[in-house]
Amino acid sequence: MTARPAARARRRSRRDADRRFGIRLFGSAAVAAVASVLFGLLLVLVESGWHPLRRLDAGAALRLNRAALDHPAWTGTLRFLSDVVWDPVTLRAAVAVLTLWLVYRRAWRLAAWSAVTAVAGGLTGLLVKTVVERARPDLPDPVAHAPGLSFPSGHAMAATTSFAILLLVLLPVVRRGLRPLCWAVAAVSVLGVGFTRVALGVHWFSDVVGGWTLGLAVVALTGWSFEAWRADAGIGRTEVTEGLEPELGGDDPEEQGRTP
Repeated sequence: MTARPAARARRRSRRDADRRFGIRLFGSAAVAAVASVLFGLLLVLVESGWHPLRRLDAGAALRLNRAALDHPAWTGTLRFLSDVVWDPVTLRAAVAVLTLWLVYRRAWRLAAWSAVTAVAGGLTGLLVKTVVERARPDLPDPVAHAPGLSFPSGHAMAATTSFAILLLVLLPVVRRGLRPLCWAVAAVSVLGVGFTRVALGVHWFSDVVGGWTLGLAVVALTGWSFEAWRADAGIGRTEVTEGLEPELGGDDPEEQGRTP
């Protein structure tokens, strides 16, 4: 008789877990959909030359360009941040090192997710740039120059995907008290990248927003795929705030939490 209440409790617990997992899975899909829709809308406005957006882009570029001309030391700092600290090569190198560490830790699927997300983000950005063919800002007194096309911002997209990968992978090995700091550093970095690109006059404001939204869509879609794998493999559900694979701190991450 005592077995029946216990069995019913397990079934209720499993149903509750499945319901929460479904909500989280739907949430990630919704984030991807919203980000994709926002990017698509922005792309249409850019391609059509919508006057309010053009005015916003031009106004932001000119105001920040004047500020950069008036403060050369400030401009030098922005260049260092944009070209060294937050450069896509630097961020992708960090993701590559992280991926190698995951392979060493035998977190094979998490390593694959990290690599695929980074590569997919880079290739998607290049493809969209080629299709849109938007020219970079042409300011009277530029303080910086950059090659290639403008929409979306490769720096903004690389920052969004790279910091998302670093966060979602490393959160399980970071002490809980330090996790808010990690989120803050990532947020400031992603926003800072966008600011530096517009302030240096090498991107329009809408280029940066396009890079953010497209990068978010890529991460949300690949993250959804990883969560779906965990469900198929019988591994415990996870919260975004816990990282994609909370078991990473153990000896064999992809075996821990698997149901027998």
